[in-house]
Order: sequence, then structure tokens, then C-alpha cells
Amino acid sequence: MQKKPNILFILTDDQRFDTIHALGNPAIQTPNLDRLAARGTAFRRAHIPSGTCGAVCMPSRAMLNTGRHLFHLEDLGQDIPESHTTMGQAFRQNDWQTIGIGKWHNGCPAYARSFETGGSIFFGGMWDHWNVPVCRYDPSGQYDNTINFVVNFFDNNHIIEQHCDEFVPGKHSSELLTDTAISMLREHAGGEKPVFLYLAYLAPHDPRTMPEKFKKMYDPEKIELPANFQETISMEYPLMLFRDEHLAAYPRNPDEIRRHIAEYYGMISHLDFEIGRLLDALEESGEADNTIIVFTGDNGLSLGQHGFMGKEDIFDHSVRVPLIMAGPGIPKGEQTDAYVYLYDIFPTLCSLCGIPVPESVDGKSFAHLFSGGEKHRDRLYLAFDNLIRGIKEERYKLIEYAVGPEEKDCSTFVFDLEEDPFETHNLAGLPEYAPILERLRGELLEASEEWEESKHPMGIKFWQNYRHSPRKQ
Repeated sequence: MQKKPNILFILTDDQRFDTIHALGNPAIQTPNLDRLAARGTAFRRAHIPSGTCGAVCMPSRAMLNTGRHLFHLEDLGQDIPESHTTMGQAFRQNDWQTIGIGKWHNGCPAYARSFETGGSIFFGGMWDHWNVPVCRYDPSGQYDNTINFVVNFFDNNHIIEQHCDEFVPGKHSSELLTDTAISMLREHAGGEKPVFLYLAYLAPHDPRTMPEKFKKMYDPEKIELPANFQETISMEYPLMLFRDEHLAAYPRNPDEIRRHIAEYYGMISHLDFEIGRLLDALEESGEADNTIIVFTGDNGLSLGQHGFMGKEDIFDHSVRVPLIMAGPGIPKGEQTDAYVYLYDIFPTLCSLCGIPVPESVDGKSFAHLFSGGEKHRDRLYLAFDNLIRGIKEERYKLIEYAVGPEEKDCSTFVFDLEEDPFETHNLAGLPEYAPILERLRGELLEASEEWEESKHPMGIKFWQNYRHSPRKQ
């Protein structure tokens, strides 16, 4: 009887789709992700729909771990109700040894029912990479310990209660989580049960700090600015108030943006080094040939593109993410342009492992792509908060802003992705594109209805503004 495959699921934080050397970025060094791509299939057009709050990673991770789309999450994704079966829970119920390591942004109860063991658990969004507050695995599932912490001791004596069992000073988060994963991999390799190991890094999310070797790897003066770099955001838009947008001054200074990109690349190359240690440990365990590896990220990042710094928009730099899958049943050295959502990974893994897809899952398995299929989705619905909606087809992409009832706050964009992959030339105001705009708006309404957006507060507010606002093209 063939042994069920292990699963090694690697998730990064804020890693954009175009940050892997082997997949078309000669400016970055990622030798270990390159070798992973060589032994598996890379998805060049994996997307998230975006999110319902500024901390996009929270709803993104909720979608990933439930297989549900954005408007079928509970609230903003900070908690996952028991009626939504998680990916870890599904594999645990089907006799996999489930292990959870690293960042979990979707509530302690959901973590507790997903994993039967784990370590170095970070319940939160972001932190100092060199002093990560972590929880040890709690068999009771309570995770109720806190430690007093003074955040700004130079300025005040305000104490916060940090949710953790301990701080780990002086060890970078990427090294800490890799060490934990290697230890647990070795402990459980060759056991009676197949292993489902979920490893969620904090990197390359800011604050972008890393060992000096990797910080020096990229010279900011040699970094090329992206083709869609802008000094400021080109529409009246409250996203300019979000935290990420204060990481660089307005107007964006080209030299400052080059520094940010150099540090971002350094974080990713350090992360790549740590992932290499993990892949080596998997090889040494003797389980590599029977392990499905999933590598992906929770959302993209702008860093000067279209004038943004963060990910609170639906341009490609914010909604496209890396995705590589390797292992039994997955072709080696292949790349695909099929449209997939991250929340499709859950049912895909169920298909590859022969377990039933839970009824609560919305996503669609793309396992057929591994046996010669070319398409998965014809279009993608994109949505951020109550501010932006979009539809992306094979060639054209529509973005609609509806941030208020005033004309200055409402804008429409249409891009020809074949001619303009960096989304820089707005075609919405050109008469010859009026039929395309009308069709795309019809698809936008249709997709919104399919996602039952009218039942979600963010959807209700967007469509109220959209239907009562003059459109500026």
C-alpha cells in the first residue's frame, strides 16, 4: 500500500510574485527557491482577491486556511468559526500529523483545532524580527499567557500585555522558525502518520532587518526603479493614510525607494537561505520523494509602484503572489500562466492526497493542471475594503474606485495587460474602449453577485457609494 504523502507548506509574509530569480527577476538571488521551482511547477499568475482591511495578510491567511473567498469569511478573518473547516483540521481529521509553526493571524481557537503539535507560534501581525514573542504549543488550546512589555521605554512607562510565553532575543525570526521546523521535521519523519507541516514566516514583512551579509548583498544605487514607479498616488484616496504609506515620504524619493527595494531583496535572500536549510533537512530525512511542498506568499507589496508603499490596492504588484508546488504527482520544471487563487490550494491538496473537500470550502481544485490542463479560471474578482473593486480577464483589467459620493474620489481604470503589463496607461476614457468598459462593468456586477457580496458590510458600503457616485475616467 502506497504511503500517503507528507505536506510541507511554506508561507511568507508580503512577498511579491516577481521576487524569484528563476522566474524572471535577474536582480535577486534566490538559489533555493530556484531549485524548488526546478523540481516542481511554478504558477506565474497566482492571486489573492486582496482584503477587507489594511492588514491584508489577515483575510488572506483566513482565505488560504479555509478555502473560502473574501466575502464568505467571518468579519475580517481575525477569527475562523467552527463551521469553517480549516486546512490543518481537514488533514488532521484524515489522519495526518499536523504541525503549526510561526505566524497565525486568525485566532487561537482555529489554530488549536488545526494542529496537534507545533512550536514558535506567533499570534499577531508583525514584530521586531530579532525579538519575536512566541507561544509554546498548548495541548489545552487556551493560549492565554501574557508577558508585560514596555514598547517605548525611552518616552514613557506604558506597559502592554504581550500575548506569548517568551521572547526570543537576538535570533532572527526566519532562523528561529526554520530551526523549529527542522527540529519537528526530524522528530516526526518516518512515523506512522504522514506529516502536514505548516510553516508561516514573518519575513520579508517590515521592519526589514536581516543579518549584515544579506543587507550588504544589494547596492541601492544599482537597483532599477520599477517601470510603474510614481512619486505620488494619482487619485484622491484615503489609502494614503494607511500605515504602510508612511514608510516613505511624499513625494516618493527615487533614492529612498531604491533603498527600500534593496532591503526587501535582502530579506528575501535571507529567507531563501533559511528555506534552503529546511529543504536540505527534508532531503536528509529520507522523506523528500514522498513530500508535497507548497511555497507561497500571503500578498504582494508596492514599494513605490503606482506611488504606493503597501498592499492596500488591487494593482498586480499587490494581489499577485509567488506559488510553487513540487512533489509526487506534480510535474518538474514546469511553469503555468493559469489564473488561480490562493484559496484554491486547500481543495487542490485534498485532490492530490485523496481526501474529501469539506463542504465549507469555496475554492476549486486546480489539480487538473498537473495532468495537462491549461486553464482554471477565466476571470478573477478583486476587492479591497469598501473602496475598490476589479475584474481581471486574460487581456483586460478593470479597476473601480468608489471611496465616496464626490466625483474627485471616484475613478475608473481599464488596462490592456498584453500591451501594458505594468498597468500604466488608463484606457477607460477612450471612446474605442467604451464597449470593453461596459462589458467589464457587467462582469463586475455578476462576480459580486456570485460572491454574495451584498451580505457583507464591506460590499454593501462599496456598492452604495458606487451606484450613487459620478464616475471619473
